[in-house]
Amino acid sequence: MHPLDALTEIAYLLERERSSRYKSKAFRTAAKAIEGLDDDELREPALRRRAGIGESTFAVIQQALAGGVPERLAALRAENAPVGGAEVRARLRGDLHSHSEWSDGLTPIEAMVDAARALGHEYLALTDHSPRLTVANGLSPERLRAQMDIVRTHRGDGFTLLTGIEVDILDEGGLDQEDALLRELDVVVASAHSKLRMENGPMTRRLVAAAGDPRVDVLGHVTGRLVEGARGTRPPSQFDAEAVFAACAASGVAVEINSRPERQDPPDDLLAAAVEAGCLFSIDSDAHAPGQLSLLDYGAARAQAAGVPVDRIVTTWPLERLRDWLARSR
Repeated sequence: MHPLDALTEIAYLLERERSSRYKSKAFRTAAKAIEGLDDDELREPALRRRAGIGESTFAVIQQALAGGVPERLAALRAENAPVGGAEVRARLRGDLHSHSEWSDGLTPIEAMVDAARALGHEYLALTDHSPRLTVANGLSPERLRAQMDIVRTHRGDGFTLLTGIEVDILDEGGLDQEDALLRELDVVVASAHSKLRMENGPMTRRLVAAAGDPRVDVLGHVTGRLVEGARGTRPPSQFDAEAVFAACAASGVAVEINSRPERQDPPDDLLAAAVEAGCLFSIDSDAHAPGQLSLLDYGAARAQAAGVPVDRIVTTWPLERLRDWLARSR
């Protein structure tokens, strides 16, 4: 395989397994450093001294030139075995929750678009964070408007990048962005990121208010829990699931099946409750890097195991039907 392809795939798989951002960045930097070089230039010992090339990336380049699959890539491929849910995964047409370097993502918008196209997506919503989430470099109204202009240039050849936001749900259930601007966006994912240990009553009112808000399309990682990973674990928020999911069903808001393995949100019992309540669902990657867009496999496996009706998963819908839902009366 070509060294450029090997370096790019390694970066992609490191991102998928949520490895250190510095590791994946090193391989993406090396890939950029060798763009346009021919095989003779890649074999030159001087390549080792080129900016962006380290010992590990140099070894990958030479192993690829030798005609084999580099050892690092072979190991990563073996670690990323299928996780199940193939029937649902094959039906997915897109993803309504992703991030770029405009907030807390790792890469430019263009890299996310390229990866979505490579996966065969018909659409992807770019949903960077809202202003109050300063730790994630949340977008001010001015920055969001500027981003929207860029997003709209990534449409054509069977793919559409949708304007969007992951808007923070405020303590009383309001949304952390200007009303008029939220109404301009294609997709609004509403998520709670703070005070996740609120008492049951206030948290229920908070989520019910968000689920009933006419600007909201998807209720993101509803419990906020973490079950594994570098950030440690976090228990789920406590709320009246019947009331929250009834509000979602009444307003046509989709409950997100967040595909990140460290979230597995909603938990199995709440996923079953949302199915029983008649909710719509959105299987989303919550990707912060190109390789993480492929995490949809995990969400698909959970949806299939839970018996979620495929026709109630909005991310299996073609773009025209999806747009009709996004434009629904609230």
